Amino acid sequence: MLSKEYWEKRYEEGTTSWDVGTITLPLKEYCDQIENKQIRILIPGAGNGYEVDYLFANGFTNIWVIDYASAPLNAIAKRLPQFPKEHLLQINFFDFSPDTKFDLILEQTFFCALDPKLRSLYAERMHKLLNSKGKLAGLLFQFPLTEVGPPFGGSSGEYKALFEPFFTIKKLETAYNSILPRENKELFFIFEKK
Repeated sequence: MLSKEYWEKRYEEGTTSWDVGTITLPLKEYCDQIENKQIRILIPGAGNGYEVDYLFANGFTNIWVIDYASAPLNAIAKRLPQFPKEHLLQINFFDFSPDTKFDLILEQTFFCALDPKLRSLYAERMHKLLNSKGKLAGLLFQFPLTEVGPPFGGSSGEYKALFEPFFTIKKLETAYNSILPRENKELFFIFEKK
């Protein structure tokens, strides 16, 4: 796993090419159809967390954010002074062990930043963090998995094999509304905890 210092340096230098400065359209459209604004939501590896801004502005009240680096969490706190500071957690995701489980976990460029050797552990942890019938939803890259990254890619078949032991695959398809640089390179997915 890449070190905390690695990620702090990326934010310090502004080498955050994954950061598009707003919630991406696939996640926005998914969040727009959620009626219960009290559900417990986790955004791991959130980076600058524009999903947090969008959800918070739209009345969601139970959002938790994790990042390994302090800079993006500080940026969220600065942008959203009313957001509960105790919900901004600087921690290694794999060390996160909350007392209460989540109804929804949003995935946006966290999975692709992890060493591919951690993918099975990621799938297990996501399963463990969710309530019964809880959902893991978001975007996964679809381009050949390389040894150099991040980002690290993958394919629909690889993702199915990885997640099917833990989740019912509700949706896994090429996102029709990706930003132009990611067109045909993203899979939108909804996985429900088995």
